[in-house]
Amino acid sequence: MKKLLVMLLIASCGVAARAAHPQEKLHDRLDSARAVIDSIMSVPDKAIPDGIARNARCIAVVPGVVKGAFIVGAEYGQGVVTCRTRHGWSAPVFIRLAGGSFGFQMGGQGTDLVLVATNDKGFQDLLHDKFKIGADASAAAGPVGRDAQASTDISMRAEMLTWSRSRGLFAGIDLNGATVSQNASDTDELYGAHYGFGRILRGEVPTPPQAEGFLHAVRQYFGEAEMHR
Repeated sequence: MKKLLVMLLIASCGVAARAAHPQEKLHDRLDSARAVIDSIMSVPDKAIPDGIARNARCIAVVPGVVKGAFIVGAEYGQGVVTCRTRHGWSAPVFIRLAGGSFGFQMGGQGTDLVLVATNDKGFQDLLHDKFKIGADASAAAGPVGRDAQASTDISMRAEMLTWSRSRGLFAGIDLNGATVSQNASDTDELYGAHYGFGRILRGEVPTPPQAEGFLHAVRQYFGEAEMHR
């Protein structure tokens, strides 16, 4: 009997350890996204322009995109998204980004990607289960520099502006052809229940404590609640 109890205790500890692992992975992803924002936005002459940051509808950060060994020439990354609401930035959701060559050479290193939804159409795209940048959502390479003036044409026509950072270089990038899809399983894991992307990104679900660091960085550099229109 004593041996059986010991075996049951060991098994239960193993189950608990396995259950904790996915949460730790999600916490690391949120922390990596926070670090990307801090690193990029803390250098004014290499940051996303203030005019874009203040009016951003949603922010998506995909840390460490890597070439997928399972598909020759493909890139793949796991990211996190938050959207601006009247009450502040929403709790985050997780996304996947995949596609062919994005026009940069990673040289074995991960490349960070940042996507900014510039209007409500860009926000609505993020509520879809899956969409292709350039086909379902218009996109353009974003300008760099805190004081840079974003083209009126870009701001009016592009639903998303996109940037990459590799080897310390932060620049606009063409992500046309990349596919963005919802990562519902990881999002459900973070919240411990299924709420749906719409409810979360509209600010109807409380922010879990482990996401506060990421949202603090977003608030610091992109401002608070959206302005009444």
